[in-house]
Amino acid sequence: MSGAYLPLLLLFGVSILNAVGMVVTSHILNPRRDTPQKLMPYESGMIPLGSTRQRFSVKFYMVAISFIVFDLETIFLIPWAVQVRELGWSVFVAVSLFVVVLAVGLVYEWKKGGLEWG
Repeated sequence: MSGAYLPLLLLFGVSILNAVGMVVTSHILNPRRDTPQKLMPYESGMIPLGSTRQRFSVKFYMVAISFIVFDLETIFLIPWAVQVRELGWSVFVAVSLFVVVLAVGLVYEWKKGGLEWG
């Protein structure tokens, strides 16, 4: 049984040696020389203005979380849509309930103004 894992362990070992070798080689060939210009934060080629600790509005996070939720809904629905005929009616009812719950959540968020930037 251990002979079956030998190629996997060999690949793992070569991968680790490759990663360590690349890091060591990059430190040897390109030593770090910090300058004030290199240590400055990069802001699209412009000199940064103000604090880098600027706070974002809560609306930004709400829209981001909503995007993630509905993106995950798509990820769950695509495999189901491919196999819908083979899975039967019980899975269809379960997925329909899933979509209805998400739709109710979207309507609730819309009514509360969670999708407005103003």
